[in-house]
Amino acid sequence: MASIPLLRFSLHPLSKPQFAQTPSPISLRFPHPLTPPLQSLSKTITSPRRRHGTRMSYTPTPAVDRLVSAAAYLLPFFNGLQYGRHLFMQYPILGSVFEPILPLLSLYRSVPYGSFVAFFALYLAVVRNPSFDRYVRFNAMQAVVLDVLLALPMLVQRIFNPGRAGLGYRLMVMGHNAVFVFVVFCFVYSFVSCILGRTPYLPFVADAAGRQL
Repeated sequence: MASIPLLRFSLHPLSKPQFAQTPSPISLRFPHPLTPPLQSLSKTITSPRRRHGTRMSYTPTPAVDRLVSAAAYLLPFFNGLQYGRHLFMQYPILGSVFEPILPLLSLYRSVPYGSFVAFFALYLAVVRNPSFDRYVRFNAMQAVVLDVLLALPMLVQRIFNPGRAGLGYRLMVMGHNAVFVFVVFCFVYSFVSCILGRTPYLPFVADAAGRQL
């Protein structure tokens, strides 16, 4: 009779040992066909890759600002032509290159104290005028600084008075020729840069002009 309770215990559902169901290797590799795919996987497959590029915005300089900036360099250019008289005498063909601007130069020379009037007009009306863009003011200030520097060789000449012969005269002629070439180079470079909307940086002049602004 003792075997009856043991028989009942063996037939009871709870008496069956519980085993943890582990997934088969096949189920790990291949998901169930009715199981929806993972959203992250579908987004990775279906969504294209976004390429992030750096875009640079370029704002062109207005035409009025370019013209005003280019015209500002006429002041040091006209005042610096006096240093080229020795080259004009030595190479007459060089004068034909500057012949087209002679009418404008004559008009500039005909105004009484035209150099001083143009200098203060450029400085007060453009450089110190906040209505103009910094691009215009920088170029105008650079032209003003260059014009001031052009007065130094003439001041040195008046102080030492090298005469019309000798070593001092030859050094003066070489210095005037160098100043003239430098002025022409600065004018051409600055004028073309302003017409193209670029900022010219003249040696020994750009730093002084930037500090004044």
